[in-house]
Amino acid sequence: MRAAVPQYVGTNFDECPPGHRFGLYFPVWKDDWSLDKEGKGAALKQTLSLPPHTREVLAALRDRQAILLDAFPETARLSIEAKSTAPFATGLGLEHPLENGFAFLNPYGLPYLPGSSIKGVLRRAAEDLAAMPDEAERKGWTPEAITALFGLESADGDKEHSRGTLTFWDALPKPANDSMGMEVMTPHYSDYYKGESTPHDAGQPNPIVFLVVPAGSAFTFHILCDTARLTEELAASWQDLMRAAFEHAFQWLGFGAKTAVGYGAMETPHMRAQREQQAAERRRDDQAASMAHGQERKQAEAETWSGVRIKFNRANKALMVEKGGRSATAIAPRGEELLATLPADLRRRIETGQFVRVTAYVSGRDLLRVEP
Repeated sequence: MRAAVPQYVGTNFDECPPGHRFGLYFPVWKDDWSLDKEGKGAALKQTLSLPPHTREVLAALRDRQAILLDAFPETARLSIEAKSTAPFATGLGLEHPLENGFAFLNPYGLPYLPGSSIKGVLRRAAEDLAAMPDEAERKGWTPEAITALFGLESADGDKEHSRGTLTFWDALPKPANDSMGMEVMTPHYSDYYKGESTPHDAGQPNPIVFLVVPAGSAFTFHILCDTARLTEELAASWQDLMRAAFEHAFQWLGFGAKTAVGYGAMETPHMRAQREQQAAERRRDDQAASMAHGQERKQAEAETWSGVRIKFNRANKALMVEKGGRSATAIAPRGEELLATLPADLRRRIETGQFVRVTAYVSGRDLLRVEP
């Protein structure tokens, strides 16, 4: 396979950015310039990596955005750091031999999310929040705040216009592992979509590979606000409003293409910490429930040892009973818990090593319960 370029350009494009290899130098053509339909996946694999120079350019562009943003007052700017939790795709409708394109920032050949797309998703998030029935769920969003921050355009596009106070910069993702990714969609009803037959399950699946920014990639969103055009209250709260809109967009809407099937989902470090904490709490609850179930099962299956001697080890806080050469133990802290269920005078005798007999309930080698 070869790229559709003059011979003097050469054949080695490994040091080119992925956007250039995907668009200008895509190696999917046979010697007779017909499309190699069977080689699309192999050709796409050659476009994935970000070579060292491209990584340097990406880092410089991201640094330049951060430096430019620092020139504005803190009250007039906002940066949101996020990581993708699902693959990110954009520009799939662009023409390409793969049938699915991808939007790259020219002339750099780097993936990007246009500021206009960011604005559209966040406006939708703000509208969702403003429509919430509960005031706490609205997070402060109102129709007036949406108009002030995002602007207004009448339904017919002619009568009413007002520019919003927010400016959204393009987002330049840093792909995880310095590489783009590949995904596959497999339409099963291509004949039906072409109008050639009714939908049925005997159609020939048609795997289609397409390009993505992989999950785990870093995104930085930058926003500027012309606070002089806002009310005093809104000028003081616009950053909190936008943080709430971002969180809603990350959790429920997504960015880019194919969001309806889970692509473009992201989370902030705060959201990640919350998710991990909730997962840890669920694990603890599951473990506690499992242990409680196990204890209930053991209690139901427990043997009763009557009139057995009980001993308490003050060094390791373990409680032990013996019967006929068998023993059962409750280790710390369970040993102290069981000891505390006995009357005080009996407990003092056991702690001082005196001979005391009790009724014990045992499962295997576990001491479950003791009674005087």
